Amino acid sequence: MKSKINTEVHTHTLVSHHAYSTVGELVSHAKSLGISLLAVTDHGPATRDGADAWHFMNLKVLPRKIGDFYLLKGAEANIVDYNGNVDLPDELLKRLDWVIASIHRPCLDPGTEKDHTITYIKALENPYIDALGHSGYPAYSYDIDAVLETAKRLDKAIELNNHTFYMRKQSVEICSKIARRCAEMGVNVVLTTDAHSIYDLGDTELCWNMAMEAGIREEQIVNLTAESFLSYLCRRKGFERSRFENTKPE
Repeated sequence: MKSKINTEVHTHTLVSHHAYSTVGELVSHAKSLGISLLAVTDHGPATRDGADAWHFMNLKVLPRKIGDFYLLKGAEANIVDYNGNVDLPDELLKRLDWVIASIHRPCLDPGTEKDHTITYIKALENPYIDALGHSGYPAYSYDIDAVLETAKRLDKAIELNNHTFYMRKQSVEICSKIARRCAEMGVNVVLTTDAHSIYDLGDTELCWNMAMEAGIREEQIVNLTAESFLSYLCRRKGFERSRFENTKPE
C-alpha cells in the first residue's frame, strides 16, 4: 500500500555525527521527491554525538519557508530520567517548532514497566514536548493505555517510525500493538522516516501499512500533509500561522 505521507518530521543532519547529510541536502532531496515540509530534529546533547544546546538556539539563522517548501526547527530530545526530564531546557524547547522526546539506551537505563510508564507520562506533560518517539523498545515496556490516554488528553502525538523495521526489528510487534490502540482510542500519530541521510527520505511505506492495518484513520495522522501538520502545531501550541511563512532568518 503506497504511503500518502507528504512531510518529513523526524530527520537528522550531520550535526548528529551518526547522520550523514546537511540541511541543504535534506531540503533539496525532499523537494525532488515532492515532499512539502521537513523538520530538522537532531539529537540532544545526552546522545554521545548529539548537538549541544547552542546548535538548537542558533536554528534561528534558518528560514521557515524556502519558496513553497516549509523548513521547521525541531529536536529529538533525549529522556534522561524516570521523571520524564529531557536533555534540553524548557527555555530552549519553547523556541522550537516541534519537539520529539525519545528514550535512547545510552541516556537512560531500563527500569520497571511502572518506571517507564511514569517516564513517558511526565515527558508528555511537559508543555514543550509534542510527541513520543519510537516508544516500542521491549526493554522499555510501558502501560500503553495509560500513556496513550495522556497523549490524547494533551493533544500530543505518538510516533510510528519506519526506521524501526530496519534498526529495531524487536520493537515491531509492540509498535503494532501501540498502533492498534492509537486507532481504537483516537490518538494522534506521526509517521516518520527518522532519516539519517537523504537516502531515507520518503520511505514511510512500512509504517504506513502498519497504521492502515491497525485501523488508524487519515485524520489521526497529523503529518499527512504540510497543511495538516502546521494546523496541528498552531492548534496545539497556539502559534500564529504566519510564523511558518517567514522566508528570512528570525
